[in-house]
Amino acid sequence: MIRAFPQTNNIVIRPIQYRDLESVEQLCAEASEAESPNCSMVREKPLAIRRWYGILKVLSLFPNPFQDSFCIHVAEFNQQIQGLIQVSPFNRTGTTWRVDRVAVDPVILQNEAASESEVPTTSLVTSSDIGSLLLRYCLEKVWQARTWILEIDIHDNSALALYRKNGFQRLAHMTYWGISPELLQELSHREPDLPNLLPVSNADAQLLYQLDTMAMPPLVRQVFDRHIQDFKTSLFSSVAEGVRQLFSRTEFVSGYVFEPQRKAAIGYFQVQLCRDGSQPHVAQLTVNPAYTWLYPELMAQMARVTQEVPAQALHLSSSDYQPEREEYLERVGADRIAHTLVMSRSVWHKLREAKPSAVEGLQLSDVLQGLQPSRKPVPGRISLLKSIKREESKPDSTHPAKPPASPESGSSVQDLVNRASKTEPRGEDPCC
Repeated sequence: MIRAFPQTNNIVIRPIQYRDLESVEQLCAEASEAESPNCSMVREKPLAIRRWYGILKVLSLFPNPFQDSFCIHVAEFNQQIQGLIQVSPFNRTGTTWRVDRVAVDPVILQNEAASESEVPTTSLVTSSDIGSLLLRYCLEKVWQARTWILEIDIHDNSALALYRKNGFQRLAHMTYWGISPELLQELSHREPDLPNLLPVSNADAQLLYQLDTMAMPPLVRQVFDRHIQDFKTSLFSSVAEGVRQLFSRTEFVSGYVFEPQRKAAIGYFQVQLCRDGSQPHVAQLTVNPAYTWLYPELMAQMARVTQEVPAQALHLSSSDYQPEREEYLERVGADRIAHTLVMSRSVWHKLREAKPSAVEGLQLSDVLQGLQPSRKPVPGRISLLKSIKREESKPDSTHPAKPPASPESGSSVQDLVNRASKTEPRGEDPCC
């Protein structure tokens, strides 16, 4: 259970402003949280806040795919920035959000330790308290998020304690691998047997969505909550990605393996190539669990692609629910470079009633009065006929009974009609 915080009145959580950039950069530099590799399927490499502040601030003002990319909040304590949190949507629908980073000033712990003898323990605000306040603020304010996800290094004990304290639980273990340039050159000598290797386009989003669904266990699939639109690229995103590749000198190469009998995609790869050799290449690999024989073929294809640029290592990831991939990477001689833990938690937003006492103040008479008809009911056709017949059959006690009238003088209308139909001569048919 999360304990109550005694001095939260002095802590102000607000969106980041331009005057906070210097303190935020210093806070991020001092944070001890280890960054995940670039091939992470959960975390993205954080952007330089000062460099992209103006562009991201403008993009957050109108609807676009990058509107929520600059969602950063800071915790201000005694007019000083003591912590920050950065969150972003994980899928296109916004049902799952991720925690990109949480950074808290560790100096708070030292100041509290120095004044522990003078100030009671219950009045201290620790770095864990500020981190919990930042997390709970985002969990409450982001109404469209039903699930939150994050990824941290398994050796970061302080971050593990913070997230477990706020309800995050283990989802999967991730292992990151590095393949040396020499090993890539050796793998490229093999001719891949991929006759149905096709390029990726928006028309293949349905096939890639089905492949992604088959490659995940049910719990991970429910947390990720991806849909077909998550595998499509809009025109705005394509232009933004092209500009980013131009500045970072990178290039993306992707493809998927099509099974004609099942009419489904059974394998997919994407390689981010570094043209200037300043950083390692990054690969993403998705294979249907029933087609694990594709690992050597796709690895040979990716190794061939990397030979067209300066030699660099290739990084890719595997999870604990992909034992065949880990076995293959160990067999070819790949090196383990990092171990991370993917954690998640669900959020239920309770809607508050605007007037909770309005229903409680109603009396039974008011409820019954509302159920009464607003006007007198109008009789229908059947009820009207029944009432007329009942009045005709009832004897009139006020007037004496009259003798039956003769057919010539007092016959009813129905008798007159019947008599006329019998006595009327048959007319001749009209001539043609």
